[in-house]
Amino acid sequence: MTQKKTGFATRAIHVGQEPDPGTGAVTVPIYPTSTYVQEELGKHKGYEYSRVSNPTRTRLEENLASLEGGLASRVFASGMAAINAITTLLKSGDHLVCGNDLYGGVPRLFNQILADFGLQFTYVDTSDPDNVTRAIRKNTRMVYVETPTNPMMTVSDICAISDVCRRKGVDLVVDNTFMSPYFQQPIALGADMVVHSTTKFLNGHSDGLGGAVVCTRPEQAEKLAFVQKAAGAILSPFECWLVLRGVKTLAIRMKQHDENGRVVAEFLALHKKVKKVFYPGLQDHPQHKLAKRQMSGFGSMISFETGSLSHAKKILKKVRVCSLGESLGGVETLISHPATMTHAALGEKGRKQIGITDGMVRISVGIEDVDDIVADLDEALKAI
Repeated sequence: MTQKKTGFATRAIHVGQEPDPGTGAVTVPIYPTSTYVQEELGKHKGYEYSRVSNPTRTRLEENLASLEGGLASRVFASGMAAINAITTLLKSGDHLVCGNDLYGGVPRLFNQILADFGLQFTYVDTSDPDNVTRAIRKNTRMVYVETPTNPMMTVSDICAISDVCRRKGVDLVVDNTFMSPYFQQPIALGADMVVHSTTKFLNGHSDGLGGAVVCTRPEQAEKLAFVQKAAGAILSPFECWLVLRGVKTLAIRMKQHDENGRVVAEFLALHKKVKKVFYPGLQDHPQHKLAKRQMSGFGSMISFETGSLSHAKKILKKVRVCSLGESLGGVETLISHPATMTHAALGEKGRKQIGITDGMVRISVGIEDVDDIVADLDEALKAI
């Protein structure tokens, strides 16, 4: 298949998902093997040991590279393992400029583990590219951006930041988990690498953990393949298969996520008991115009302010269609409380600095009948 001549949904279904040559099976086989028989010393069929490589993993890596428009991709045991792998491209004394509103596990990794190995971190509001410019030092090697952010839904201008990075000789890494490659293409906008928690929209069914890094240069892909081999935090064949299964419906799922997300956001924005809604698709979002230019959809991630921890607790206890739980991006609607769940590790001071209140609720709108989601939220809001 000539990838450049096919659309996104076609590539999602076919690239890396070609029929099995041995049997004609339309589904990529799961190869649950740890090792491979060799015909003689130094002669094998391209696979020696499954920590190094596995046919199911190879297929997934081909698929994800195609969807993001990258040269290659490498998959890992979780999104955090993928982010950790990116930092192995650096050395002690190197400096990273990071967004100040990231998934809570990222600054936990950076500040509580990697800082002990000599990496340095500065956190800025990346929605203003000038903040990135001012934060870059002589020893800065990487800028790490999440857009839209978690949970404030702030959008950063990837093109503008990539221009800054080019001038300064710094790599730009973009976490594209919230939008998926269906709605946002960071590499086409100038990113050097893209990271995903495949656990979320790429898999889409809340049944497997995983992470991916999509590369634009051979040396990145080679180093990350070596990290897979040396550190071993690789994605299992079964979970590779789950993601391959998931991406086949990525295009149609994201369309429905987006359609439902817009309806729920409008409902919340008009509800008298909701203080504020954070969603790039709303006209009053500070970066609405940028979101329209940079993304082809607004997705299904929404945060809203209830006014207090007591109000948030009452709503989260009352919902029935929405499921209270960590994570996001599944076909089911997931609702969570950032202050005590995803961002608890930041501490009260850290959360306050970026605007996360005890009354904030985050919702990952699923693909159920949207009237049922709205009715569920409406009933829950009556509790406050």
